[in-house]
Amino acid sequence: MQRHLISAADLTRDDAVLILDTAEEMARVADRPIKKLPTLRGRTVVNLFFEDSTRTRISFEAAEKRLSADVINFSAKGSSVSKGESLKDTAQTLEAMGVDAVVIRHGASGAPYRLAISGWIDAHVINAGDGTHQHPTQALLDAFTMRRRLVGRDAGLGHDLNGRRITLVGDVLHSRVARSNVDLLHTLGAEVTLVAPPTLLPVGVETWPCEISYDLDSTLPKSDAVMMLRVQRERMNAAFFPTEREYSRRYGLDGDRMARMPEHAIVMHPGPMVRGMEITAEVADSDRCTVVEQVANGVSIRMAVLYLLLGGAEFQTAGTPAAPARTAEENR
Repeated sequence: MQRHLISAADLTRDDAVLILDTAEEMARVADRPIKKLPTLRGRTVVNLFFEDSTRTRISFEAAEKRLSADVINFSAKGSSVSKGESLKDTAQTLEAMGVDAVVIRHGASGAPYRLAISGWIDAHVINAGDGTHQHPTQALLDAFTMRRRLVGRDAGLGHDLNGRRITLVGDVLHSRVARSNVDLLHTLGAEVTLVAPPTLLPVGVETWPCEISYDLDSTLPKSDAVMMLRVQRERMNAAFFPTEREYSRRYGLDGDRMARMPEHAIVMHPGPMVRGMEITAEVADSDRCTVVEQVANGVSIRMAVLYLLLGGAEFQTAGTPAAPARTAEENR
């Protein structure tokens, strides 16, 4: 039975821990002189990117090649999409080529879900980010980084993040990373707090499995990890805060604020960082900042997801991809 990874909300606790543990095994491949496994030899994976990306696209490509898959990179720019070709026609073209998996990033929330349930293509679908909806592999690599830093590389095997206190700060309204992390971290037992100005919190956020705060300074001393979110100006069509200086003063993380965090606490960022606004260079370049680790861990997580979907044990998911509204579920 085919499986897809569309939303972090689709994963059970056992699913998530299985992926994290598998990623630990995949991370060991990076320490070898030859960073290759034959697991997906003969399989074809297409990276279908309708939005610009650096980290996610290169990370998926590296993961696919390390698993010996045949890789096709598709960019909307310079393709027939610029001539008006629909997602359906693109999918049917890929189906005719016999691809085994599609890694899709799309500006429209729900596009990967639509691709997974449409019947247009007979392949596994992995969501690499859709609009402001979900980015499940980013949440997984973030959880992987947290578990390694807060629990331990080997000690963390088989464990979740139960009781850990995670704070997400910034532009929650436009962030698929925030939504995915709230879903996954709650599943893994963590206590999540969102800190943002009221204008950058989405309608209905009070129903999310997390706490809400408008005061960053009060949450820092009790946080095990603080994740700063990028202010996504490209998705904004109004003024959500007075000035950059005002935002930085209230919700930016600088050296003084970092000093208020517990000694073991880490600073995270999904990238790209806007230095000087949401995070200062002093914090971004400190030993407590895990941005570079997150990039490296992203390759291991995506290798694990591809392996489990295409080459190894199946997820134990008792359902299928959640729709953007988080209602319908359906197996393929």
